[in-house]
Amino acid sequence: MIKGPNLKRLAELAGVTPGTVSRALSGTGRVSDQTRQRIIALAESLEYQPNLLARTMRTRQTHTVGMLVPLGHDTLQHLSDPFFNTMSGFVADELAERGYDLLISRVIPRDNRWIENYANSGRVDGVLIIGQSNQLAVIEATSLRYRPMVVWGGQVSGQNHCAIGSDNRAGGMMAARHLLERGCRNIAFLGPVDGPEFGARLDGVRYALALAGVSQGPQVFSTHYEPAAAFEDALRMLGGLAQMPDGIIGASDVTAISVIRALARLGKSVPGEVKVIGYDGLPLGELVSPALTTIDQQLRLGARLMVETLLRRMAGEATGSKLIEPRLVCREST
Repeated sequence: MIKGPNLKRLAELAGVTPGTVSRALSGTGRVSDQTRQRIIALAESLEYQPNLLARTMRTRQTHTVGMLVPLGHDTLQHLSDPFFNTMSGFVADELAERGYDLLISRVIPRDNRWIENYANSGRVDGVLIIGQSNQLAVIEATSLRYRPMVVWGGQVSGQNHCAIGSDNRAGGMMAARHLLERGCRNIAFLGPVDGPEFGARLDGVRYALALAGVSQGPQVFSTHYEPAAAFEDALRMLGGLAQMPDGIIGASDVTAISVIRALARLGKSVPGEVKVIGYDGLPLGELVSPALTTIDQQLRLGARLMVETLLRRMAGEATGSKLIEPRLVCREST
């Protein structure tokens, strides 16, 4: 058996030109089905491996998409976080079905060029950014110069960058209304409050309470996102209250689960004494006890829309932002 022939040798053995071999193996150009199948079978039998680096240098395409996670708002957060695990898995699935690889990087922004430096590295054809963190100004400025970029996050009036995300304000309203319907009147909001996404959720909570004529609240407690830190924050803040809230909205599912742990440590039952609702719709919420009521962002749908939109932008198309309607998933914690 001939091991590892080059493209020219493979073409000689197949009785065709090197260009025909290249088109047959890449699936591009005009090659008859019979010839294509014959070349593919020969390449497999000879264990031929195309020089992907050389092809990338010729076409300037890597067939790789970069996913950046900016953590300017909370450097304690890591890619092992359940939200990032879930979202990156959905994105990777969508890209794989379209023939693309995924390259993930956790970024602690230290200057205003962190997106451009990554995009110009030659490693990726386009960039997905998961969350705007406190980097909205940088993302917005970069979008004026770099087109193949899509952001998972909130939307603000007049923005230029293309964002796909949950309607966070509507989700916050939905969470507050659910607690009100369960009889809660002393409602608190715990979690990160920086950035457009978390801020919009809090705005929605405030608006829903105002519409319902609830003069008190919500009490707002700003916590870290990372689970261990969020648990310690919730334990300290809730433990120091003279009156415990009867309903708590977590800015995320991770925060809400940390709140439930803290309440258990403080001897408070959920949902008997305190009702708790999260935000994200992570699969993890079904596995905790009590199972977590949550506002579902529809992350799988979001991943599909992000990938589809990015590929269109990589092809030169103009695309707009899209809002996904959140859904209430009612479980045991309320």
